[in-house]
Amino acid sequence: MKKCLIAPSILSADFARLGEDISKALAAGGDVVHFDVMDNHYVPNLTMGSMVVKALRDYGVTAPIDVHLMVKPVERIVPDFAKAGASYITFHPEASEHIDGTLQLITESGCGAGLALNPATPLNVLDHVMHKLDIILLMSVNPGFSKQLFIPGTLHKIRQVRHLIDKSGYDICLAVDGGVTVSNLGAIASAGADMIIVGSTLFSHINYKKVIDDMRYELEKYKYTSFQ
Repeated sequence: MKKCLIAPSILSADFARLGEDISKALAAGGDVVHFDVMDNHYVPNLTMGSMVVKALRDYGVTAPIDVHLMVKPVERIVPDFAKAGASYITFHPEASEHIDGTLQLITESGCGAGLALNPATPLNVLDHVMHKLDIILLMSVNPGFSKQLFIPGTLHKIRQVRHLIDKSGYDICLAVDGGVTVSNLGAIASAGADMIIVGSTLFSHINYKKVIDDMRYELEKYKYTSFQ
């Protein structure tokens, strides 16, 4: 069986010492760096661009970096993030005029491609592009801000997408982002998630290793072990 990946979300890290903080989270047991990009247009917040990805790579971060684009339009900045060192680039279908073309652009730029689905985004957007996806990211909060509460109905959506992936036969990572805590991540993983994105739950504590150890313990209780 797979181990469930834990992806520290850069949005909740200490921006004054970003390289050090992300390295600390990875050393504590994080698997993937989740990198939220917001444009104050598609979502009502503004974060960071591709130069920060490059800065993390230059600092020595070698873990996969999953860039989550909450921007519109998407296509212009995909090559910038690929060149800066992104491993995966995920975008929202509402932000692209041509979803298939954007997925192709990401792949041609040398990155894994993903779609991020908001809580109210229907699953039929996946119907004709499953073969082009490396990641399906389910938002369990409405995008734009950290420290939101997990939307319980997401658990049903996770099960639905897990079924679609298994039925398709494609090797697609199912990720969940938003409101994840130590107490609910076991239920999220048991519903079918391969990667769980964690922000304030991790970075609001001094001891990152204890938080991640507690998360791994909860995952073991649900008998769910890693996406490799």
